[in-house]
Amino acid sequence: MAPEKTVSAESLFKEFGSVPISEFFRKNRQYLGYVGKIKSLTTVIHELVSNSLDACEESGILPDIKVEIVQLGDEHYKVLIEDNGPGIPEKHLEHVFGSLLTGTKFHRNIQLRGQQGLGVSGAVLFSQITTGQPTRVKSGTGKGKVVNAKVELDIKTNSPRIMDKEVYDDTWRGTIVECQFKGVNYTKGQKGPFEYLRWTAASNPHAQIFFKDPEGGKVLFERVSDKIPKRPTEIKPHPEGLESHDLLDMSHKSKSRQISSFLSTDLSRVSGQKVLEIKKIIDEERTKDGKPEFDMRKSPKRMEWGEAEELRLAIKKVKFMAPPSSGLIPIGEETIKAALKNLVNPELLESLTRSPTTYKGGIPFLVEAAIAYGGNAGRETPDGKRLEIMRFANRAPLLFDAGSCALSKSMNSIDWRRYKFVDIENSSVTIFINLVSTHVPYTSAGKQAVASEEEITTEVRFALMQIGRILQKYLSGKRRAAERDAKKKMFERYVPETAKAISNLCGAKVEELEKKLHKIVLERFGEEFEEEDEEETIEETPKTPEKEGEE
Repeated sequence: MAPEKTVSAESLFKEFGSVPISEFFRKNRQYLGYVGKIKSLTTVIHELVSNSLDACEESGILPDIKVEIVQLGDEHYKVLIEDNGPGIPEKHLEHVFGSLLTGTKFHRNIQLRGQQGLGVSGAVLFSQITTGQPTRVKSGTGKGKVVNAKVELDIKTNSPRIMDKEVYDDTWRGTIVECQFKGVNYTKGQKGPFEYLRWTAASNPHAQIFFKDPEGGKVLFERVSDKIPKRPTEIKPHPEGLESHDLLDMSHKSKSRQISSFLSTDLSRVSGQKVLEIKKIIDEERTKDGKPEFDMRKSPKRMEWGEAEELRLAIKKVKFMAPPSSGLIPIGEETIKAALKNLVNPELLESLTRSPTTYKGGIPFLVEAAIAYGGNAGRETPDGKRLEIMRFANRAPLLFDAGSCALSKSMNSIDWRRYKFVDIENSSVTIFINLVSTHVPYTSAGKQAVASEEEITTEVRFALMQIGRILQKYLSGKRRAAERDAKKKMFERYVPETAKAISNLCGAKVEELEKKLHKIVLERFGEEFEEEDEEETIEETPKTPEKEGEE
């Protein structure tokens, strides 16, 4: 038998070459969240609305956003988004919409909805590959110039192409994006654009959102707060959780002249005293191995892997202050309550904000949670009300991929029976969870699920256990009130007969006896009720993490 012909290495690598990022995403659009007919259309709305909200907030503008979806044919829709934001300068227009992995967000350690430079340009690419049509963009900065143009993306070079560009004088300010998509579907259901905008209104009560659906239906989500969220500030990475490669990469990019100044100026919460503590820990370990002292005067650009590893291990042994909260802008407990009250008008409504902490990489984050019970809380189904879990990351709704999301997993890990809730899944309850961070660890570029970082799941669990205790107290009080009311009614039924019997024995007037007996029942089951409830109140003070972890 003749041996098989050998293929040379030169032949194997004949087609070897780099792949443009736009070409990669054209063939793998699922990484951008464009998978499934319903999810794809909702993802478009998500990307464009998030971009509008970020732009308005960074410019200190109360957002007014208009969303319109028009059906052009079978699985063929036009999407139009208009905002009153700061607009996009003419020289940046083409790169914002026509080049992947470009933007103002990825390189900044700052809290924003988007962070990868894929959102808007990804939507332009998706429109282009499904319809062959460019995206229409109109943008004005309010300074006398308005740009109107068509934009598309050159897939081979990941560069923009501008067509029919028109620039004219006008003081209009804002941005209008109009694009078409095929192979998508609109639904009024739980995963559709309407639900996405409803959730957006819940987490962004300072925004006013108008929506017109393909059937001509109109809805206005009015703003319930005139307070614009504080502008997020860039913050330095926190030392806790930094990996060796993080330290090495940051040191080589640092402008500091010494490792000591690199640690104190490029990282947050690292004082000169903390630098000395780190050096002392490293030197103690080096002494055991007969090595010289660690040179903190060395240029950080000359730092090697082994030195970065020594710094990482020493940092783990030092206690630092929590990361600065100035870089994290939560929605706020009262604002969340105002938004949920406007949407679901529940019987019980409580919210809380956890203190900031960090996850792997020294990235700061905090968790907000709220519970709405009764009223219009929960989601409507053919079988009645069901539990609704509203997941957010930096105020942006996460409608999809719940099964792989750390927020959902944390919710499902709680035994709600411990909080006197036997069947929370089939109840009128809305749970609100918002993860706030300078860098959200999404599981994919589609940004619909949060990765299961241990620190994040722990914080979410603590937040949910706190609102669980609030729910437990409310349900216990409600149950006691019902039992008390039942006993009160039972005694009141026997008041007339009891009054007659006593009258027969002592000769007193029945009417006077009934009044006295009613007063006794009222004193027993009315006035003392509040005092008794207070004595049975469950402690609401949050447990320490160590004690909560023993659950």
